[in-house]
Amino acid sequence: MDLQYKNLCKKRIKLIYNPVSGVNKESPAQLTNVITELQMWNFDPELLVTEKDTDYAAVVRDAVENGIRLFAVCGGDGTVSSVARAIYGTKATLGIIPTGTQNNVAMSLGLPNGIKEAIAILRTGRLIKSDIGLVTCGNTTVPFIEICSVGLFSALFESGDDIQHGDISRIGDFLATLTTSTTSKIRLILDKKEEIEAPGHVVLVSNMPYIGRRYQVGSKDSYRDGLLDVIFCADIPKLDLMVGYILKLPGLNVSEDSRIKRFQVKNVVIEARPEMPVMADGIALEKDKVKIEIHRGALSVMAGPIRRKGKKGEKSL
Repeated sequence: MDLQYKNLCKKRIKLIYNPVSGVNKESPAQLTNVITELQMWNFDPELLVTEKDTDYAAVVRDAVENGIRLFAVCGGDGTVSSVARAIYGTKATLGIIPTGTQNNVAMSLGLPNGIKEAIAILRTGRLIKSDIGLVTCGNTTVPFIEICSVGLFSALFESGDDIQHGDISRIGDFLATLTTSTTSKIRLILDKKEEIEAPGHVVLVSNMPYIGRRYQVGSKDSYRDGLLDVIFCADIPKLDLMVGYILKLPGLNVSEDSRIKRFQVKNVVIEARPEMPVMADGIALEKDKVKIEIHRGALSVMAGPIRRKGKKGEKSL
């Protein structure tokens, strides 16, 4: 640690710790290390250990009302996106200590994997404004920081996530969903002008450069370019999709496969017949017409490290 940071003013921080993120089996020791490292950087951590029914909106609201403006999420993409949704619309800042399986959001923001290095970013990194996606289905609107998916991947998400975290009993559910799913006639309306229509299994709408099993679908700064990356998987057999995207085995390259249609838009409308399941950062929405738009610079996030020639709007915290 640079000596200059030892004399920093003590700063309150809300530490949101997920004890079951990734394949973590030593969470008590890990939590102790996280708290110790935060204190070394002169943070005063207020701890919340997450549970399945944690009300993140209430947690953030109470912390903000008590004067806390920085939240450190120690967990994976699911926990990060839950806290991001809760912080959206406030003046608070999101920090990430990645301990999940994929850590796509952290990777997209250029954050290191190590706990010590990630905590250092909370003091030395860049304070930036990230875009947020807003998806509306029926009467429900949900913010998302990473991805909204329509179709097969949404249907497979729950069982696939359980398998990824070690619950092999869900393999049967995963295969049953995969084998019984059918294509839908999918219609996209891009920026209220261009229309695309084709049969397919999947539409992905991403705000982050990295999604799924660390596939890069956008530029390194796509989380703040004011655009959504739309990936329409048309005329691709579902087995190819499973092998290439979900299992990330050779055979399908998201960035190069000509069967994958790619667009950059500020908003998109997705209609499917028959209707398909919809998810936004792991949150299941009703099957309906999907409207997605970008809210540029809507979330304060710690990214890093500091660049020698910083861009406009970047500063350290």
